[in-house]
Amino acid sequence: MKFEASKAAALNRLNNFVEQNLSEYSKLRNFDFGPENRTNISGLSPYITHGVINEKEVIEKSLSKFSFSKNEKFIQEVLWRTYWKGWLELRPNVWTDYVAELNKIREEYKDNQNYKNAIDGKTNIECFNYWVKELKENNYLHNHTRMWFASIWIFTLELPWQLGAEFFMQHLYDGDSASNTLGWRWVAGIQTQGKHYLASEWNIKKFTNNRFNNIKLNETAPPKVSEKTYSIVKQDFSNKNIDDENLFIFENSLSFETTDFQNHKFKKIYIISNKNENRSIKLSEKVIKFKSLLISDQKQRLENNSINCEVVDISEVKNINEKVIALYPTVGENLDYLNSNNLKIDFLYRKLDQYSWQYCNKGFFNFKNYIPKIISSLN
Repeated sequence: MKFEASKAAALNRLNNFVEQNLSEYSKLRNFDFGPENRTNISGLSPYITHGVINEKEVIEKSLSKFSFSKNEKFIQEVLWRTYWKGWLELRPNVWTDYVAELNKIREEYKDNQNYKNAIDGKTNIECFNYWVKELKENNYLHNHTRMWFASIWIFTLELPWQLGAEFFMQHLYDGDSASNTLGWRWVAGIQTQGKHYLASEWNIKKFTNNRFNNIKLNETAPPKVSEKTYSIVKQDFSNKNIDDENLFIFENSLSFETTDFQNHKFKKIYIISNKNENRSIKLSEKVIKFKSLLISDQKQRLENNSINCEVVDISEVKNINEKVIALYPTVGENLDYLNSNNLKIDFLYRKLDQYSWQYCNKGFFNFKNYIPKIISSLN
């Protein structure tokens, strides 16, 4: 599965999936048939992560083809990312603590041979080694495979989940601070305390069509334990009035023309690029290039619509002495940079987030009860 870094490619993938493969999604979505046979899943996450297309576009396109009842599982999966983001927004210290823990553990494991074998795909587990290679080459893994991978990393290879989450962020085109961090916490058993995910030989064989042998795993490991608990932090996600201002957009909002603010005439739009120099987690060259190409594609579309815009590195933001407002970058590397440099910027929040994040105070099974309401709010 290859990902062209453009809005046109994202829309083409969405249209093809809905027209040709959505009808079989619920039945086939858990199967990983290999990177060259991905018609059973949408493959839209790299574009949704960067805001090239958004949940509203995806859901509306799917509902134009099938009813909600026929579509429900697919729509739930689309909104999992929205839920994870909201959950983390209400508990931002989970991300802060993760980065702090990672910095310490990274130093402890820098010479650990077990860790080196894992990231080089040189373990004694055939499927794991294959997935390491696939991740580095394609910058994508099937969701079910991510769960198996994380479980093997944590419970069979006995490596810290924090390093595994970093490895994913370094190489995934759809790497996202919320989905990735919380997904690894969930597998480990600390997201929902005492409930972990254990990969099993029979499950891997069944859902990969017996593509792998030599699957010897620890299938009886207990969940990891964390004594940390996180209370909900009261947040204000309301938007201020927009005056005659410039706009910052970050790598999560790379389709200004489909945002809630597309009709506002900003003086100038600055597209903020964040290279590795200012990241806690250093991304692979391929991921940095993918982001750069998506930014260039956004710039070209803005210029085609005669919108004044410029790409600037995040390190230059502090030098822009003009009145600015920003599309909210969400908890993660970009917000960390703004906060660490004491840059006080007002944010604009998506209507979808403003409405749906109120339902992220509990688990996803509670959240999904509100999905019909969330869909109605999109209109």
